[in-house]
Amino acid sequence: MTTPDSAAPAADLATGRVVLLTTSHRVAPGLLSWPAWQALRGADRVLCGDPDHPQLPYLREAGIEVEHAVPAARELVDYCVAEGGRSAVVITSADGESALTDGLARLAGSGREAMPDLELLPGSYDLPGARLLDLVQVMDRIRAECPWSGARTHEELVKYGIEEAYELVEAIEEGDREALREELGDVLLQVVFHARIAQEHEDEPFSVDDVAGAIVDKLIRRHPHVFGEEAAETAEDVKAHWLRTKAAEKQRDSVTEGVPLGQPSLALAAQLASRARTAGLAVALPEGEGFGYELLALAIRAKEAGVEPETALRAAARAYRDAILAVEGTA
Repeated sequence: MTTPDSAAPAADLATGRVVLLTTSHRVAPGLLSWPAWQALRGADRVLCGDPDHPQLPYLREAGIEVEHAVPAARELVDYCVAEGGRSAVVITSADGESALTDGLARLAGSGREAMPDLELLPGSYDLPGARLLDLVQVMDRIRAECPWSGARTHEELVKYGIEEAYELVEAIEEGDREALREELGDVLLQVVFHARIAQEHEDEPFSVDDVAGAIVDKLIRRHPHVFGEEAAETAEDVKAHWLRTKAAEKQRDSVTEGVPLGQPSLALAAQLASRARTAGLAVALPEGEGFGYELLALAIRAKEAGVEPETALRAAARAYRDAILAVEGTA
């Protein structure tokens, strides 16, 4: 817990001061900013309408007396402007104090009232990524209370993960920023959903924290040029670092290990070709007749030319779709 060693003087005592102190539930209670502790220490009254507010135990530990009430705007203004000016801090609840703030706004807007200084003071701020905590909490509740979500298994969610991944690809190809944000959220939901299900495994449970921790550790290991002593001047240097580290970690017997056979066939052919080329393997194309072997040869040629065949074919297919739409429009 962070507490000040000395109290700051109250604000302008000529007019008094009303401070609405807001805090984030995504930050551990008691971790308040220095201005917040100054305001609390220097206040004549500290009030909170929520007797279960998570900050209260830490304020009591710091020796700050809190009244479990939120007075009406009229009463609070009269208190603060009386006797040369006094200060009051109102610790807002999670839902805010709309009745109080509306009342203060009406009194201040009338132009006929002697008003204390009014201040909205954030006592704690969300860190980047803090809303991920909300997602985890919402998923916990849905898993516990929703009949459909509570019964799902990893296997039953597979098709949704694939669908969401393809919808993300489409949003990127369309250049639709709003859709991109939405589809990224849908993909993230699949990750959190699977992690929540994994918590319930009887023998090998793991949580979303384990998932995040594992990928953080992997990123640090595979970026020694960022977190270690190695140097990387080009993207090719980075790729070489990544492949060396990955090979040492996996200790695979074949370059084909880890290539998912369930991916689209054109992407599968391209990834196999890329693995073989990176390993310096001279692999002859399998002999055979038919479109499959012709497509395989085209995929390997594309990779040799630095082109992703899956991306290239998708672009061509989209152009073909546009041509169909144009013909339909003139039919």
